Amino acid sequence: MTTNQEGHMTTTTGLLTDRYELTMLDSFVSDGSVDHPAVFEAFARRLPEGRRYGVLGGLGRLLPMIERFRFDADEVEWLRAEGVVADATADYLCDFRFRGEIDGYREGELYFPGSPVLTVRGTLGEGVVLETLVLSVLNHDSAITSAAARMTSVAGGRPMIEMGSRRTHEEAAVAVARAAYVAGFASTSNLAAGRRHGVPTVGTAAHAFTLAHRSEVEAFRSQVEAQGPGTTLLVDTYDTPQGIRNAVEVAGPELGAVRIDSGDLAEEAVAARALLDSLGATRTRVVATSDLDEYVIAALAAAPIDGYGVGTRVATGSGHPTAQMVYKLVAVADEPGGTLRPVAKKSHDKVSVGGRKTAWRTYADGLVVAEEFTTDGTVPDGATALQVPLVRSGETVHSPTLDSVRDHCAAALATLPPEALAITGGGAHLKAQPVASPATTTVPTPEGALR
Repeated sequence: MTTNQEGHMTTTTGLLTDRYELTMLDSFVSDGSVDHPAVFEAFARRLPEGRRYGVLGGLGRLLPMIERFRFDADEVEWLRAEGVVADATADYLCDFRFRGEIDGYREGELYFPGSPVLTVRGTLGEGVVLETLVLSVLNHDSAITSAAARMTSVAGGRPMIEMGSRRTHEEAAVAVARAAYVAGFASTSNLAAGRRHGVPTVGTAAHAFTLAHRSEVEAFRSQVEAQGPGTTLLVDTYDTPQGIRNAVEVAGPELGAVRIDSGDLAEEAVAARALLDSLGATRTRVVATSDLDEYVIAALAAAPIDGYGVGTRVATGSGHPTAQMVYKLVAVADEPGGTLRPVAKKSHDKVSVGGRKTAWRTYADGLVVAEEFTTDGTVPDGATALQVPLVRSGETVHSPTLDSVRDHCAAALATLPPEALAITGGGAHLKAQPVASPATTTVPTPEGALR
């Protein structure tokens, strides 16, 4: 959704873009090339330093936004008044909607440098205006899923709660919760993510709740009366050991969990577990929060902690460097209905490979060993093709449930060997490599697709 001058939300997404997308479009309309067939691809030239893999996120958010990528009359008039587009382009935008085709990796799939995670086929005009939207969604959400996957991979199966809403933009917080769930987090504190996307929500009380009562015991009693003994009590507002005693006194040995949000979490967890056991609360869980990331979680592996709450480090830039994806023209025709010719950048450190790519992976003993691609649509026998149809004639044809996306992500991560899952510094586990066309099967292009 976008916001108009009065601050009201609108349903179109066309203005979620950079000005230069429309000034390029304006030139294409002017020189007559706007309807020439074209292919654009999104990919990462490299991974952030120290990262060995990426996880694609945001596809389920992006595709509906592409369907709504159009311009209402007020928006077109504003673009004309601002001098962004000329009259002919304004007329073009009045009837604009994406009518092309998109293929891509499934959401939750691994990606590496050079992986063609999204391929947009249509006209030059259709493809060029999508760049900013594609990159803003995929870069943000893929950064979250990639960071969250690293955290879940070292958590040892302990459930993770996403609780970073107060550390980022209010709409970004919803996307963060969804992306973290894709990567294996069990739940979120964000109610909008629960309502919109079906992410399980959890939450009990903050320190302010305890401080609002005359005593910690009164606060705990109020919470237990409202939420039952299975609730989670925050026990470190004043003195953690006494907080644990008060919690068990009020809720009894069936207390669901205690949350610790300060101090040396490893030491605090050991002491909490021992005290809970001595009080007969042997089934009460210990949940740790407080500036956690994959490195802290890995260091806590031996501590008696039953679950983690992660906020700042999953929701903000301190927890996830950019996914570094780019969106480039890789093929274009010189006339409407013409034959596509490959195009590629040659500039230093930004070289790209021209032509529409067909990518696949090969596996040994269930683990990924190579990712390769050709530009003629062929896939070797026994290899696993990576792209699936996403959009046909402007309509989304790929709409998996969020839980199926989450399952796919877990299965993809399971194909990485232990060294690729390590959080110590290292380069990308693989790089997508171009190969000579194998004498194998050609992946059929769906009817109406541009080649």
